[in-house]
Amino acid sequence: MASTFASVRRKVAYVVSGISTCYCTFRFICGLGKCEDVSMEPTIQHGDLVLISPYYVNHQLLQKGDVVFCRSPKNPRAIICKRLVGMEGDTVYNDEKGFEEYVDKGQIWLEGDNKCCSIDSRTFGPLPYGLLISKVALRLWPPERFGFLELPKRFRMPPPCST
Repeated sequence: MASTFASVRRKVAYVVSGISTCYCTFRFICGLGKCEDVSMEPTIQHGDLVLISPYYVNHQLLQKGDVVFCRSPKNPRAIICKRLVGMEGDTVYNDEKGFEEYVDKGQIWLEGDNKCCSIDSRTFGPLPYGLLISKVALRLWPPERFGFLELPKRFRMPPPCST
């Protein structure tokens, strides 16, 4: 009887530790995400499966040009996938409204790569950093497009000057 109880207790402990390990991995290190709209085409297409990492958001390691998952400011149940274009203290030109906008402390500016089909900060303005969920680290599916996302030319650092 005691050995049966010990065996059941050990199995329950393994299941609980496995579930908590999976939860912590997906919550704090990495998980899977699926892009459900066309606003990031051609970088990420509708239905692409990506590896996402909340680590970059939790430790404030994001930089301009990163692709992120974020809660929609219009519908908190919806998750949007956009490119980080401006961070706090930046001035961003809003081509939809025709003037520059300042990104206040604790806020970010997000835009889709497919500007004609994207509802983003150009429409609803800067977003609170707290709406960010994770950074897109790697495209997993479809296999022919597997790999890291390319940074558009406007976000690439110029080569160092040689004298």
